[in-house]
Amino acid sequence: MTNPRDVLIRPLITEKTTAMMQENKYTFIVPLKATKVEVRQAVEQIFKVKVLEVSTIRVMGKVKRMGRTAGKRPDYKKAIVKLAEGQRIEFFEGV
Repeated sequence: MTNPRDVLIRPLITEKTTAMMQENKYTFIVPLKATKVEVRQAVEQIFKVKVLEVSTIRVMGKVKRMGRTAGKRPDYKKAIVKLAEGQRIEFFEGV
């Protein structure tokens, strides 16, 4: 993946991830094939911050029913990025 904007699909904003922002940790949805190194480079290039640590979690999609038929939500990968002290991503501020 050459373009860093292809690595970060969207930010994940929930109550838990909002609380993690106090600890300088930000969460993004990334492609299943994205590596920690690619995520680190993408965040550093796009937001101009220093990344200390990247954790990734692969989330399996749930099976959901609509009456008689069953469907499956897609699998996805979350990346939790920890920034250096004093660094912020302004994109998340005010959420």
